[in-house]
Amino acid sequence: MKVNIGISDRNRKVASQILNQLLSDEYVLYTKTRNYHWNVVGPDFSELHKFFEAQYEELNDIVDEVAERARTLGGLSFGSLKEFLTHTKLKETPGATLSAKKMIANLLGDHEAIVQSLRKSLDQCADELGDMGTSDFLTALMEQHEKMAWMLRAYLG
Repeated sequence: MKVNIGISDRNRKVASQILNQLLSDEYVLYTKTRNYHWNVVGPDFSELHKFFEAQYEELNDIVDEVAERARTLGGLSFGSLKEFLTHTKLKETPGATLSAKKMIANLLGDHEAIVQSLRKSLDQCADELGDMGTSDFLTALMEQHEKMAWMLRAYLG
């Protein structure tokens, strides 16, 4: 059935593409955070293990919300690891043994990269695409990532 929500087909398609790019970054960040949860070692193991778990649980919810927003606009959501890895802007470090501090720094950099990307995308959705709903949605996600970044930054001192 045709989507009739006051946004042109073209603009909904572009917004869905923006959301799928974001979904790719979110899924890679979720996976990286989960990896660090499993593999963190050191004197702060217990605290960081729980901290990473809280962060990946929040990211799991974000992944679902982003995918559902794309579907709300009538688009399809990426759903394969190949699609996520093809479209992400984030970098992975497969097989690397990292210190807890390096794990935290990597996650912080990823959250900050997502925040920067979200700032551009929310303006594009509002100003160019006339999609205030997606712009507001992205603003809320930006605030979540800013808070998660702050918490990571606090660990680094």
